[in-house]
Amino acid sequence: MHKQYLAIAALFCSALLWAQKPAEIGIVSDNDLYSSPINDQYYTNGIELFYRYLGKRSDEKVAKKITEFRIGQYIFNPQSVRAGDINVNDRPFAGYLFAQAGITTFYTSESVLNLNIQAGVVGPEAYAEQVQEGLHKLFHYPTVQGWQYQITTIPAIQANAVYSQKIFRDTYKEKVDFHLQGEASVGTIWTSVSVGPMARISLRGLLVPMYDSALHGATLSQDRDYKNKRDLFLYLNPSLQYMHHDATIEGSPFNDYSPVTFPLIPFRFNAEAGIKYRRDQWNFTYAFHYRGKELSNNVITGFYYGSIQVGYLLAP
Repeated sequence: MHKQYLAIAALFCSALLWAQKPAEIGIVSDNDLYSSPINDQYYTNGIELFYRYLGKRSDEKVAKKITEFRIGQYIFNPQSVRAGDINVNDRPFAGYLFAQAGITTFYTSESVLNLNIQAGVVGPEAYAEQVQEGLHKLFHYPTVQGWQYQITTIPAIQANAVYSQKIFRDTYKEKVDFHLQGEASVGTIWTSVSVGPMARISLRGLLVPMYDSALHGATLSQDRDYKNKRDLFLYLNPSLQYMHHDATIEGSPFNDYSPVTFPLIPFRFNAEAGIKYRRDQWNFTYAFHYRGKELSNNVITGFYYGSIQVGYLLAP
C-alpha cells in the first residue's frame, strides 16, 4: 500500500516540477465531523489532491480552458463503525480509490462545461479499511468493525459532465447572480443525472465573471499577476438527482458477490452551500453538503458532511 501511495505522490510532484504554464495545486478534505462533532456515518471521509493548469484558447467565445488532474479516495460506512454483526450494517462499507483527468471550458457568456474521466477501483484494493483504521487509531476513536462485509472488488471507469448556464443575466449581476447547473455521470460505479439552480452572493465588492471565479476553479491568469487579488462570496446549489446505479450501495453491476447490498431510492434532494475566499495566490473553501436518503431500509436517513479546500496558485 505504502509503495503505491508513494508512486502516486512522486508522479504528482514530478508534474509540478516540469510545468511551465500558469497552474494551481491543492487539496480537498471531506469529513462528516466538519459539519458536526457527533455525526459520523455514511460518507465519512474523502481526500483529493489536484493539479490544474491554464491551456490555450482556440475560439473567441472561449475565455479560458483549464486542464486538471486529480487523485482521491472516498470512504463509506454504515451508521455505526462498530458493525461487526452483519445485521447492523444499514449501509455497506465501501472504499473508492481513483485518478481523474478533465478539461473545463469557460465561455465569455459565463457558461461553464467540465468533462472528466476517472479510473480506479472500489473494494479492498482501495485501502479504505487501512486508512480509516489508521485515522481512528491516531485520534483515539473507537475501533472500526465490519470491514469484512465491504463491497467486493469493482474496476472503476467513469465519465462525468457538468454544465452551468447563467440565467437572469440582465436582472442580477453585480452582487448576486444565478445559474442553472446540470450534471451527468455514467460508469461502473455511478450512473446518475442531477439538475438545480445555483447562486453566488458577493460579500466583498462586485462579483467577478464566472471565468475568473473560484467557483469552478477559474482563478488562473495568463499574466500570473496574483498580488492584491481578493474575492469573497457565498454560493448555494440545491438540486434534484436521479441515481440509476451506485456500486458503493448495490455492489457490482456484473455480479452479486458483495455480502451487504441494498436497493436504491432513485430520486433524492441534495444541497450544497459554502463560502469561497481568495487572497492573492491562495484559494480557500468551506462547504456544507446535504444528501437525501439514498437507499431502502428502516434505519438510514439523509446525511450531511463538510468539505475544506485549499489551493495555491503557482507564480514565476
